[in-house]
Amino acid sequence: MLYELHEFNRAFLNPMMQWAETSAKLFSDPVSPLAHTPFSQRLAAGYELLYRLGKDYEKPEFQIAEVEVDGKKVGIVEEIIETKPFCRLIHFKKDLSARQFSALKQPTVLLVAPLSGHHSTLLRETVRALLQQHDVFITDWTDARMVPLDQGAFHLHDYVYYVQDFIRTLGSDVHVISVCQPTVPVLAAIALMASANDPKLPKSMTMMGGPIDARKSPTAVNDLATEKPYSWFENTVIYPVPANYPGFGRKVYPGFLQHAGFVAMNPRRHAQSHWDFYMHLRDGDDESAEEHRKFYDEYNAVLDMPAEFYLETIKIVFQDYDLARGSWEIEGKPVRPQDIKSVALLTIEGELDDISGSGQTQAAQELCSGIAKGKKQHFTAPKCGHYGIFSGRRWREVVCPKITEFIKASA
Repeated sequence: MLYELHEFNRAFLNPMMQWAETSAKLFSDPVSPLAHTPFSQRLAAGYELLYRLGKDYEKPEFQIAEVEVDGKKVGIVEEIIETKPFCRLIHFKKDLSARQFSALKQPTVLLVAPLSGHHSTLLRETVRALLQQHDVFITDWTDARMVPLDQGAFHLHDYVYYVQDFIRTLGSDVHVISVCQPTVPVLAAIALMASANDPKLPKSMTMMGGPIDARKSPTAVNDLATEKPYSWFENTVIYPVPANYPGFGRKVYPGFLQHAGFVAMNPRRHAQSHWDFYMHLRDGDDESAEEHRKFYDEYNAVLDMPAEFYLETIKIVFQDYDLARGSWEIEGKPVRPQDIKSVALLTIEGELDDISGSGQTQAAQELCSGIAKGKKQHFTAPKCGHYGIFSGRRWREVVCPKITEFIKASA
């Protein structure tokens, strides 16, 4: 019933949100007489804040039209390479001739985006920075409510198999980068390939801010997953998709619940951010207001996760620590990171990360004992929180150059 109640609430509020949006424009558009009345800026600011607090946020676009390569602007075209029921593999293709692109000699990167509530566009800045010196592909996960029930289930091991398929599609020269949640299934995918002597093993794997061993420096995210039994998650946060979506009947962990969890972690910060937004609008600080819009257009756009995938992640990663303990088996095959020998490893953590605690990602260094020390590196990004390791100034100026240098050395 909770999902249906949420949908009813959305439908009920929609006329009010349209009214708020229209009113904000009437009190701010220079051609409107109301924009020249006393207190018009304050009224417009209030209406827009109301609108943005109650509106429904759709999946954003990547909006990467061009990047700078060797001092020149190069156009970017999004190209769908492979489509699966729960994911698309997108290539950010540079608008160059085959000869021009070949001359760049840019390494191929598979960027594995999280399936943890937000869309893959959360990594927009990650993609934009990497594109300057790499040929970038990204996993674009599908909102589970949009996947018809007849497409079957999506388990954690299916995520592992998807990653393996994408690696094989791109070839053995690929370098894999995983951000946050996918560090665990990506390590499992490559470990299983190594155990099977798969000739398509990637050149390197970069793991950023992920729960390889969630026992280390537990955060509020880890505490939430461990303070409740598995049955609580199964009985409390899983709901069937309503009839107005293609995935009608599919059991999911709804995005709106995940979003509520995100906000609940830092309620004061979000309240202050919205108040600041109102003040920026009131004072005519358009640049700061636009930054707020961009951030929350992304942050508030969430997707539903398949129930089986979500529940297995809770149990395997955050409650039983199967990867770290060496007890994880995927359809009877043991996941053995120690079997990886030829793939270079870089682990990255943020000094101030409050989502994946210190040491959780670095744990991969010890698990991958078969990789020679000369092919393993760890980097702790100074003054970086969780999002700072893949977006923002420190990502562009500190973390991305470190990855670029590592990939070049691993080619």
